[in-house]
Amino acid sequence: MMAVKASFVSISAPPIIYQDRYRYCSPHRGITRTVKFKGAAMILPVKCSTGPTDSEAEEPYRPSWSLSVYKWYAGLGALGFIETGYLTYLKFTNSDAFCPVGGGSCSDILNSDYAFVFGVPLPLIGMVAYGLVALVGLHLSGKSLLSGLGETDGRLILLGSTTSMAAASAYFLYLLSTKFAGASCSYCLMSAVLSFSLFFLTLKEFGLQEIQRMVGLQLVIASAVIAALSISYGTQATQTVSTSSAEIDLPLFTTEIKKESSPLAISLAKHLHSIGAKMYGAFWCSHCLEQKEMFGREAAKVLDYVECFPDGYRRGTKIAKACADAGIEGFPTWVINGQSSQACQGAGSAACTCSAMHVEFLRC
Repeated sequence: MMAVKASFVSISAPPIIYQDRYRYCSPHRGITRTVKFKGAAMILPVKCSTGPTDSEAEEPYRPSWSLSVYKWYAGLGALGFIETGYLTYLKFTNSDAFCPVGGGSCSDILNSDYAFVFGVPLPLIGMVAYGLVALVGLHLSGKSLLSGLGETDGRLILLGSTTSMAAASAYFLYLLSTKFAGASCSYCLMSAVLSFSLFFLTLKEFGLQEIQRMVGLQLVIASAVIAALSISYGTQATQTVSTSSAEIDLPLFTTEIKKESSPLAISLAKHLHSIGAKMYGAFWCSHCLEQKEMFGREAAKVLDYVECFPDGYRRGTKIAKACADAGIEGFPTWVINGQSSQACQGAGSAACTCSAMHVEFLRC
């Protein structure tokens, strides 16, 4: 056997020159480097880190969809803030809301006892909630509006706020379908749509596995919100029953009609008088006064108005005989050509109009 000796020669070479195809890569995507050595080129697979180097840490990398999600939070939260801000302004100025859909029933819902939670206007609570979501969304999208708030804490705030808003909206939809059956409130429905959209956006961002770990916290938050609302409205109902059972003594009073009648209103009032149409009402009924205001000062004097409590109202007072004989059960009620039509009771007469051609009130 012949012995073979191997020798190794140390070769000095120029520095390796390489160029990355990608600045960053994910754990599922490798990169390659082009290596040049003594005129020869080789393409070698290399591993890359999941983030930038220390020198590049000033601009942290975020997936583009994440930024888009936070912008959606900011946009939807801003819409809700504008809507509830408008309703809050109306509450503090005692103004009626413009209701494109629902008319008087919308106003009745917004001005009901359910529009307050522990004495605080519900729109004000909604404005704070939507404002918080919009602010956190702007911060996490890169605006850095909240000093010291990291992304983890910000996501928890969004989770808690959107969960509580969705729970409250579900409860209000339940009230709308049971306590205000047949009524419509465009502002209520819009707020519910925004709340549920933010909630589903949160579920999408967190993902199924993370939501499964957080479901206990979400159930606690939702239960606390529903319990608080139930306690608040239960307390209000008790106070209402207590007030209604108290002794009531209202002396008869008249309210001046300030609006001037139009020629059409005067003509209609004269026609109603000529055919024997009568309006039955009560001096304390706000809807009766609103309908008189629709006719105006001069026309209201022409109408055949029957006061059902001419001696005032106190507990146990019976309705006037003329009203009882006509079968009056609510105010205002019109009797035209022997037919009774309870016009817009509890629905806000702003949505009601009367037709001079048919001489009848259109139902709200």
